[in-house]
Amino acid sequence: MKIAKLIPVKIFSFKTDINLNPADLQKARKYIKNYYPKITVYHPKDDQNLLGLPHPYIVPSKSDKISFDFSEMYYWDSYFIVQGLLDSKNKDLVIGILDNLIFMFKKFKVIPNASRIYLFGRSQPPFLTSLIFDIYQKYNLDNKWLKDHIKVAEDEYTMVWLNSKHPFYHKVFEGLSRYYDVNNIHDLAEAESGWDLTPRFNHHALDYLPIDLNCLLYKYELDFARFYKIIGETRKSIKWEDRAEQRKKAVNKLMWDESKKFFFDYDFTKNKRSSISSLAAYYSMWSGLASKSQAQGLIKNLRKFEHRGGLSTTDQLLFNQFAFGAMPTQWAFPNGWAPLHYLVIKGLERYGYHQDARRIAIKWLKTNLNWFNKEHIFLEKYNVVNPDKPPIKGIYPSQDGFGWTNAIFERLSQEYVDRSF
Repeated sequence: MKIAKLIPVKIFSFKTDINLNPADLQKARKYIKNYYPKITVYHPKDDQNLLGLPHPYIVPSKSDKISFDFSEMYYWDSYFIVQGLLDSKNKDLVIGILDNLIFMFKKFKVIPNASRIYLFGRSQPPFLTSLIFDIYQKYNLDNKWLKDHIKVAEDEYTMVWLNSKHPFYHKVFEGLSRYYDVNNIHDLAEAESGWDLTPRFNHHALDYLPIDLNCLLYKYELDFARFYKIIGETRKSIKWEDRAEQRKKAVNKLMWDESKKFFFDYDFTKNKRSSISSLAAYYSMWSGLASKSQAQGLIKNLRKFEHRGGLSTTDQLLFNQFAFGAMPTQWAFPNGWAPLHYLVIKGLERYGYHQDARRIAIKWLKTNLNWFNKEHIFLEKYNVVNPDKPPIKGIYPSQDGFGWTNAIFERLSQEYVDRSF
């Protein structure tokens, strides 16, 4: 959605030695602040195929000018959207977004892809415990609140992600889980990954153990251990730490390539690792699963993904990895996405690679800012290899807005620009 023409401002170069200051970002951040009401929805009653939810929420995009948009509440989008709203002013909105996810799980025993009835056949990457702890810490909530919410997350973990039968047949091989869809169709299972579509799974997502999903479940297990430690139940805390350690061992055995110093998705039907290198590997740093030596290898491999405008979702694909006539894969080179940048940056910070984190954050901010200064919009994804060109399109029309792009832009502005001045 385009807005009225703005006063021209300077377009920044992409040299990494040029920093930003708060004044450079002022117009873009004002736009984001004013855009939130346009994508904030309160829909308390079921309406045709749109589920009624008890609290207002923010959708990825919403427009009356195009025939397709994302005007419902999404699971993993909501986690990243909240990252730009964690302040006192938005407390009720943020807690309400979490409680909408809780509401959906209690009602349907799954947090669906999104709050449309036709999207209930799958979930999305599980970020529930991370969102719970972010809110618990930010707003200094009590342990009863934490206990109530963690109980739901434990149920989601067990009933959805560790389920070994239909309709949520996720746990399949050596204690590890895959993406799934109730229709048992590869491309729909791939959609549960949020990476719709990507070359990672070669259109056979049901056959793969994804590195990102199992890192997310590893973090769930550590978050459960953390919770039980907080409330003084040491034995339960140790039990969850043991589960996390078992998952870590299985991930290292199947997904870590020692010669390449990198994590790959694992095809359990063929007993081999994928050949596609992707930013999903860096979930291992965000979650804390990677060892220090593994992190060193991942940092060396970062050059495969880093470009003038930020990080590409995969490394550059070989010619024989392209399938002519196949559906487009927007979650791949040369596109970059806000949530993956955020997770990589947080992973780098966790392991002490602060300069690398800052360099990538500033690159990503400049890519977003330059496009905004020229076109007066934010996009759902960007071409990080040639930032002046549009991103590669996916199977649906390209979206403006955009919920998680706006939120991560604001969050990185706070952490890498505001705090430098």
